[in-house]
Amino acid sequence: MKRAIVIGGTGQIARAAAPALEQAGFAVTLASRSGATVGNRSAIALDREDTEALRDAADGFDTVVDTVAFTTAHAEQLLSLDAGNLVVISTGSVYADSDGRYLDVSEETGFPEYPDPVTEDQPTVTAEGPGYSADKSAMERVLLAGRTPVSILRPGAIHGPGGSAPRELFFVQRALDRRRRVPLAYGGRSRFSTSATANIAALIALCAEQPGNRALNAVDDEAPTVAEIGQIIFGAMGWDAEIVPLEGPPVERVGASPWGVPSPLVLSMDAAHRLGYRPAATYADAVRDAVEWILEELRDRHWRAAFPAEGARIEQWFPYEAEDALLKRLNGPV
Repeated sequence: MKRAIVIGGTGQIARAAAPALEQAGFAVTLASRSGATVGNRSAIALDREDTEALRDAADGFDTVVDTVAFTTAHAEQLLSLDAGNLVVISTGSVYADSDGRYLDVSEETGFPEYPDPVTEDQPTVTAEGPGYSADKSAMERVLLAGRTPVSILRPGAIHGPGGSAPRELFFVQRALDRRRRVPLAYGGRSRFSTSATANIAALIALCAEQPGNRALNAVDDEAPTVAEIGQIIFGAMGWDAEIVPLEGPPVERVGASPWGVPSPLVLSMDAAHRLGYRPAATYADAVRDAVEWILEELRDRHWRAAFPAEGARIEQWFPYEAEDALLKRLNGPV
């Protein structure tokens, strides 16, 4: 039987990737700092910064899936392995526009103007930082120049059970707080490609079965607007709320959302489909799983207790006092 090891084995992507790999015929080992297992699978404790430990753990596997790599040092580690195939998670934010602008520096340079949709031929960040996107882009270049077959996957806004700061909480909490009106900047028309972990997992399994040297977008086929995302999530919760479109950017965080961008960042899945990829779920079906998981995590506790690692970030999603003031100025009840 073919063998696959998943680095970051207790993470959000791994919990979907493991069963997808098993369905494709792989025996799966999960590797994480804690060594915890999910679903009675083989699991080992691993500090991925320790190259010798990584080699001891991963040498000899048919496929190494790395969900946490983000530097050139990590790329060099992976290329030093005696492994048949690599599948490495990158990010859709590696793309730069024709002026070299990218997400991490958009506050200084202005938001990038991408084609709609963005294909894998779009240039990626070449700057020496700053930021996560530049690090991921540099990692990609090292991996693609190596001799080991590697599939680099570029997701967008990831959703699914297991996240430390699930974006869907933005709407879920508003339903739980019985908010009847939700203002959204940019007219609620923002589109930022979403990525269900189930769909990322399906592409991981395909790339494990078909080794190659490639970079692929890894997003949902649909690209809903933020207003449509809100209505899908409210519908899943049986909550009726009005989306209040606000033209222009957020003001004092009012109208901001985790998907709110002034111009589209929509990634094409044509290359993945040509390889034989088929999505595991639609956005609407997959996001229901994320919503159900969030509600379970919130059972009998506040979101601060459920998601403590990202509390400061999540706090910015709920500027209710300023939101209420604006909604009252618009002559309607909150």
